[in-house]
Amino acid sequence: MDDGGQALQQILFFALLILGLYLLAIRPQRARARALAQVQAALAVDSRVITTAGIHARVAAIDDDDVVLEIAPGVQVRFARAAVVRVLPEPPSTSKPPQTNEPA
Repeated sequence: MDDGGQALQQILFFALLILGLYLLAIRPQRARARALAQVQAALAVDSRVITTAGIHARVAAIDDDDVVLEIAPGVQVRFARAAVVRVLPEPPSTSKPPQTNEPA
């Protein structure tokens, strides 16, 4: 009877080990992959992006599996769509509000 209880403990130990591996490693990786796929699917022309190499660029054109990125004015390079890891928010407008000539 002691051998049966010990075998059950081993089975439970391995089951908990596999469950822990799933919860700590596999599930978060799937969530990150899903979020990255959504970013890459939502690319639009004129979006500001960052690539896996850390290059900041603007999307000039989108093909099926490629994107053409403008890394400097007039300099365009072709990247795989999978190389885009983040879309940056648009910078705030740099225009100053109009000044009035009213006395204080």
